Amino acid sequence: MTLSVLVPSSIVREAEDKREATRKLGYVARAAAVFRAQRLTVFPDEDGERRWGGGFVETVLRYAATPPYLRKEAFDTRDELEYAGVLPPLRLSSWTGSDSSGSGSLRQGIVTQVGSEGRVRVNCGMQHPISLQTPPGMEVEEGERVTIRVSSRRPVRAKLVDEPLPGFSVERTALGDALDRPDAGVRIATSRHGTPLSAASLGGYVERAARGGLTVAFGAPERGLPPMLGLTEDEVSEAVADPDADAPARFDAWLNTIPQQGSEVVRTEEAMFAALGCLTLTE
Repeated sequence: MTLSVLVPSSIVREAEDKREATRKLGYVARAAAVFRAQRLTVFPDEDGERRWGGGFVETVLRYAATPPYLRKEAFDTRDELEYAGVLPPLRLSSWTGSDSSGSGSLRQGIVTQVGSEGRVRVNCGMQHPISLQTPPGMEVEEGERVTIRVSSRRPVRAKLVDEPLPGFSVERTALGDALDRPDAGVRIATSRHGTPLSAASLGGYVERAARGGLTVAFGAPERGLPPMLGLTEDEVSEAVADPDADAPARFDAWLNTIPQQGSEVVRTEEAMFAALGCLTLTE
């Protein structure tokens, strides 16, 4: 199942300082990692942004999603990453090798040099960049991230493979474009004004997601999805109460995944764990 998670550029709008904003984004990345998301998308909500907007959010999330052995080369020094040390480790199985098969483990690499006859040098966390042959029909550029399959470290035996990068990707794009992707699958908007998720209804969403993928969108502190999309809370509530009405704003459903929340406010990163924990269950 393809899992895409959508968060707004205003997600750290309530953070008091850059350190707190960075830590919050670390837990957003943790949620994406724990539930094996393939894509983490930042969509614009400029009206809700305060000190730190989409550029900051995207950079910190990209850094968190980059294997530690590539971060220095990929990012060098940036103001947005001043407090990157507070980010919790993701420990993705594809980074640690615990998700490997008998054919070897997958690693991310960065092309440092493009040579002749299809050979390239790649930094993939070994002691030195290694020289590899590109697969037939595959073209790469200097600075591009690639996937390496490592079958042995001593001696080094590895090959460049034309496969998606291990882990999850981070991108910034419009919400509508994210919902229009061919692999979006069932598109869920999370909101306290959505339909309360129940044990009886959960199975239907899980089954649909298993067939065609899942895209889940989240709001920001003190600013849920309805105002971001130009909707009132009443419009969402009325739509979800009418079984014959279409879900607003091109989603397939609006769900309240914490229908009996005990705290007046549920943080976005907390909502991510609650929602994804339910919606990614297996049949």
